[in-house]
Amino acid sequence: MPAINNTLDLAAANQMTQNTMIAHLGIEFTAIGPDFLSARMPVDQRTVQPFGLLHGGASVALAETLGSMASAACVDLSQQQPVGIEINANHVRSATSGYVFGTARSVHLGGRTHIWEIRIEDDQQRLVCVSRLTIMLVDVNQSRASAGRNQSSVGA
Repeated sequence: MPAINNTLDLAAANQMTQNTMIAHLGIEFTAIGPDFLSARMPVDQRTVQPFGLLHGGASVALAETLGSMASAACVDLSQQQPVGIEINANHVRSATSGYVFGTARSVHLGGRTHIWEIRIEDDQQRLVCVSRLTIMLVDVNQSRASAGRNQSSVGA
């Protein structure tokens, strides 16, 4: 069964997120182990809703970021690409400032699907959100062929 590859470099993972929504939200990977990946996200003007509370969508973005990158750390990216196919989230507590900290741990690591549980906590280690993400592993050659078909149909 695949496991998180401890050779994943956190600096490289953070560099990969430049010029993406992940960087815009201020998400930063902070720790990796054989069975987890962690990150933090600020609770600020980028991540709150109009009433000053952490936006549920920002929590979901953090959860999907963690699970997707954790899956990427479990596979050979030259052969397979992780793609989120389902996510749910239970928002347990609000956050209004500081950071929230998320940790993804695998529930299932199969050859075609991965399932991750992501727990998001506030600065006081209180549960803010718990999420479950299902990842489908797409063969890179299949993904490229599908992208080519989509591009060719755009101009038709």
